[in-house]
Amino acid sequence: MGEHSSSFGRRMSDAQVRSVLDALACRAGLPDLRRLNKLVQGYVRTVPWESASRIVKRRNTTLTTDCPRWPAEFWTDALTRGAGGTCFESNYAFFVLLKALGYEGYLTINDMGMTVGCHTAIVINLHGAKYLVDVGLPVYGVLPIKAGAMTRHRSCFHIYTARPDGSGRYQIERSRHPQKNMFTFVDLPVKRDEYELAVANDYGEKGYFLDRVIITKVVKDTIWRFNGGELPYRLEGFDRRGKREIPLPPSGVADEVARHFGLDKRMVATALSFATPAGV
Repeated sequence: MGEHSSSFGRRMSDAQVRSVLDALACRAGLPDLRRLNKLVQGYVRTVPWESASRIVKRRNTTLTTDCPRWPAEFWTDALTRGAGGTCFESNYAFFVLLKALGYEGYLTINDMGMTVGCHTAIVINLHGAKYLVDVGLPVYGVLPIKAGAMTRHRSCFHIYTARPDGSGRYQIERSRHPQKNMFTFVDLPVKRDEYELAVANDYGEKGYFLDRVIITKVVKDTIWRFNGGELPYRLEGFDRRGKREIPLPPSGVADEVARHFGLDKRMVATALSFATPAGV
């Protein structure tokens, strides 16, 4: 079969695709909605939303243009170090995986409140219907999109709503969260050069989440979060029963965070030393 490539030209080898599917506990097959949802569920339980890998890559790389972890490198980091990323790299890597599996669609760059162009998402066209896929926030499910209509998807954590807000624009909302509005989805395909420039710029002076270690991942059907910019250090868990916290001792925070999220301990410790005043 050779190498799989997306319309963006980034490639995953057959062997890497198989390894990723094994890690996500998914199988290849004809594209369908059930399989797409299973891929999303496998991703959020395997690959964290995290800034640690980006902080380390930025500090160890001279040129901003050399910082981006393109899909092949992203997936290698995920499989070997338990790493993930933030939306620009995460959604790109997942999009290339979906393309390798036969899904058709495009990437978008979207807004959050008054901040323009700060969040990405994937659009998948499947059997004549359109779906929003976002492992970069993440959205814990596949949300249908219909022009001019309000749509919903019930996931195991939230009910998601796409609320029309002008031509090709939708407010993406979630239930059971203090911040109901997630982002403004701008349904406009982004060209490869434009998207990759945004990925590189996210490692620049105005890049997001390069100043603090934040990690979010579904562990045992609970959404767990760590924010190294908030003291005292703690793990926060969210499920249908509410919120719970596990205090972390500053002297052992890297060990505990790495163990809990399945991350490489050295990467977490290094990122914390770069990003926190305490120099943990």
